[in-house]
Amino acid sequence: MNPNSRILLASVTLLGIVAVTSEAKDTTKPNILFIFADDWGWGDLSCHGHPYVKTPNIDRLAKEGTDFTRFTVASGVCSPSRTAVMTGHFPARYAIDGHFAWVPSNAKRGMPDWLDTNAPSLPRYLQSAGYATAHYGKWHLANNMIPDSPTPAEYGYDEYGAFNCSGEQMPVHEDAMHTNAFIEKAVADGKPFFINLWVHEPHTPFHTVPKYEWRFREMEEESRPDQIYASVLSHADDRIGEVLDTLDRLGVAENTLVIFSSDNGPARASKPGDLALSYDSATGAGWGINAAKGITSGRKGYKASLFEGGINVPFLARWPGKIAAGATDDDSLISAVDLLPTFCELAGVNLPDDYESDGVSQVAVLKGEAIQTREKPLFWKSLSPWPAQEAKPDHWVSFAVVHQNWKLVVSREGEHAELYDIVADPYEKADLKDDKPEAVAELSKLIEDWKATLPDKPTGDVFSAERKQ
Repeated sequence: MNPNSRILLASVTLLGIVAVTSEAKDTTKPNILFIFADDWGWGDLSCHGHPYVKTPNIDRLAKEGTDFTRFTVASGVCSPSRTAVMTGHFPARYAIDGHFAWVPSNAKRGMPDWLDTNAPSLPRYLQSAGYATAHYGKWHLANNMIPDSPTPAEYGYDEYGAFNCSGEQMPVHEDAMHTNAFIEKAVADGKPFFINLWVHEPHTPFHTVPKYEWRFREMEEESRPDQIYASVLSHADDRIGEVLDTLDRLGVAENTLVIFSSDNGPARASKPGDLALSYDSATGAGWGINAAKGITSGRKGYKASLFEGGINVPFLARWPGKIAAGATDDDSLISAVDLLPTFCELAGVNLPDDYESDGVSQVAVLKGEAIQTREKPLFWKSLSPWPAQEAKPDHWVSFAVVHQNWKLVVSREGEHAELYDIVADPYEKADLKDDKPEAVAELSKLIEDWKATLPDKPTGDVFSAERKQ
């Protein structure tokens, strides 16, 4: 062999080693599948003891992973909750205190019309680390009624199919189909993937399918609303099972972190009413709010409440060999604002120097190496009425803070407050404000100091042209 041939062979061999090493480095990064349900109550799982709903595929995540029972989202309603996941910040920092609706409603409530595309973005950070990124399912970081709002692609997703966004609305039941196709493509390309699978269920309208109604046919005469509710949860569980099967079939389940959670607690009608059809401009016709039968398993309040029934939701995490199988963590106070720093640490993302999350990485907690007792305060803001409404007695809280073992809830103008030891009393039964005035004073100051950091109004390119009309 002549010297030039040896040099060429050595160069090719070296390039091959570099390529293999690079590929190996990419494949060691965990894939991340984040399943975010919509209005799924803590008790709406058979592994959490639901009396009639069967969720064998989601239960599988609990059996093969860890059930973190103290996880909370950053709002009792959809859009701000999802903002926290995307940005790692409390949604009030963006004046997002309620759901995105049509422009007049957003303006009346002092809200923007969409999340600023220049805000910190979890998928964009993961893209920078070489991840293929996708979003399938509900969006609601804008609204389909705002045609000039940004699409999910403008936040860092390589591919998406969504509803409650501008443009064409993806049919709600096609989320798993698109997720599976994207996983196939990412695996074929040798890239780690990050996918939001944000399912519609069990938000209204309830889009039932005969196959799933038949699965609970014995309930029809006794309780048609319960049959409807069970059928939509069962349909969502089956689609999640299809995605888990795809991970198994492609041999990537071992290197994929799968999380199942919900954007807030379950919806409930404020008063009894007749079962009726309703229509949503993004998802179409289905059964209305009187088919909502979600349960909180004893937690106070429902969707839109800042008591635990509105914000303490399921959180199941599976990562074979890294996260303990069949375990339950009843102690760690994990928040939705922790997800961005957690996912970014796992992905090896170098976050910008000027970025500071309101959360903390929970990698050690997920792996069972630590308990999160919440040294860094958590804050919530809502726009709830005071005094409490008779039909919604637990929906009066406008501000809340959790610090260490304490949770303080306060009405909009500070007329009323309640204090709970949220570690010892997660069902918020014993108001300790009269026994612990020093804790009330400390936590009240935390809330006031935090409120002083919030914007007076939305800023940035976050307003529809319809505001000028």
